[in-house]
Amino acid sequence: MKLNKRKYIIITGGVISGLGKGVTAASLGMFFSDEYKIVPIKLDGYLNVDPGTMNPIEHGEVFVLDDGCEADMDFGHYERFLGISSSKDQSITMGKVFDFVRQKERRGDYLGSTVQMIPHVTNTIVENILEVGKNQDADIVFIEVGGTIGDMENELYVESVRQLKQIVGEENICYLHLSYVPIPYGVKEQKTKPTQQSLSLLHSKGIWPDFVACRCSERLTESSKKKIALFGNILPENVISLVDVDDIYKVPFVMDDQDMVESVCKKLNLTVPEKKKADIWNTLLSSEKKETITVTIAGKYMGLEDSYASVVEALKHSSYNLYCNLKINWLDTTNKIDYEMLKKSDAVIIPGGFGTRGIEGKIEVIKYVRENKIPFLGICYGLQLAVIEFLRNVCNKPNASSLELGCNLENAAVTILDEQKNIVEKGGTMRLGSYQAKLNVGILKEIYEKFDLINNGLVSERHRHRYEVNPNFIDIFEEKGLKVIGRSIERDLVEFIELENSKHPYFVATQAHPELKSKLEKPAPMFYGLVKAGLERKRKN
Repeated sequence: MKLNKRKYIIITGGVISGLGKGVTAASLGMFFSDEYKIVPIKLDGYLNVDPGTMNPIEHGEVFVLDDGCEADMDFGHYERFLGISSSKDQSITMGKVFDFVRQKERRGDYLGSTVQMIPHVTNTIVENILEVGKNQDADIVFIEVGGTIGDMENELYVESVRQLKQIVGEENICYLHLSYVPIPYGVKEQKTKPTQQSLSLLHSKGIWPDFVACRCSERLTESSKKKIALFGNILPENVISLVDVDDIYKVPFVMDDQDMVESVCKKLNLTVPEKKKADIWNTLLSSEKKETITVTIAGKYMGLEDSYASVVEALKHSSYNLYCNLKINWLDTTNKIDYEMLKKSDAVIIPGGFGTRGIEGKIEVIKYVRENKIPFLGICYGLQLAVIEFLRNVCNKPNASSLELGCNLENAAVTILDEQKNIVEKGGTMRLGSYQAKLNVGILKEIYEKFDLINNGLVSERHRHRYEVNPNFIDIFEEKGLKVIGRSIERDLVEFIELENSKHPYFVATQAHPELKSKLEKPAPMFYGLVKAGLERKRKN
């Protein structure tokens, strides 16, 4: 559906960080995604160019896009909810903005002017927003302003989205402010004062939101809604209760129960879309689930579960499509391995990672699940470690290791990619983005075919790595039953491996990150296969 005018929906946040602006934006956008071209933009205040060099425990996972951009994890929510593939231009960080302004100044674009935060930096932000919408021919642009109102880091973004209204017109822009309404322990009363103060601060920046959505443990009382509406200068029906739910895929329905989609359409003069995807989701979410599968994720970034957010979401997608409940155990491989936890697991995942910490623990885990025939999925580093474990314990290569772990060349079953050898800068220099691989006959090919995600034997997944399996070792481990069943087509890199079915019911790994493309209505094939194999094992036992 083409519109006469492009629409913009701005999402800001107040009171505390981590309220879920990305999920809120994605949930609202989900209803429009069937009929409108939705383009999300994330404005991040940090001076890093991207989150690629940040510790996952501090910032959460790095979400890699098809074009190789390392982006904020909120892009995972956008892609999963909206069914889109985002691009690097949609991720705008203050690091990128300042770098762009500096380059313009050096070229002489500002000759005669003193370069200032306002108007030069804010103009750059606004220009980038408008350009993304134009280049992608967007019907509706969702703009999430990172951080919390009052943060120094997002002041320029807030001013930029204020100015945007003057450019596109009031009828084409909608502001949504996400806030928090606590119920302090022992008080048993909703406290709206933090939201009132947050709105007052937002008003002082020149933005008067059209809607206020409040995170809360229970629906707002009429009294609370009236107080917030009074201070926000909006109607009480435009104050939305975003009550806590046990699954983020239920958030859209919380909004829909309060007619938020219809209200936004009225504000922006849009036709209310049909809710086709919502019907599919509702069927999956409401399906009866009689069984529970226990999956253990063995890694080292256990301080923040968001470090593996997409892995968790891909498991959820698979469990819904296989009509079972999901229980996740977290196993920190830097400590003594809990074999009792592994024994009770129906399936095990070794996710991606870097460095030496916790590696020997991961190898112990892989050995245990291989020998005990527990369904296993290795992702990125997980594939490399699966190869090392197999060489050590099956192929009589006890010194097999990786150059990343500091071994000598003779024992390097995993070596650095050729183009990585002379790289000095760390940011954005890995093998990043979407690459195709040719899949041979095997378990994985069958599952990719089931989901119609294979074309002429080719599959496409996203990558983020510097190291590869050393081709000199392939014949050694293949002879013992660990088969390379997928190789990249642009060069001869190992992309997928499987242990022969006669030796293990489901022992697979990939150099890619299939979790990044998983959707609720179409789960990542390798995760679906893992959960299915886990269910079959559970039924046999």
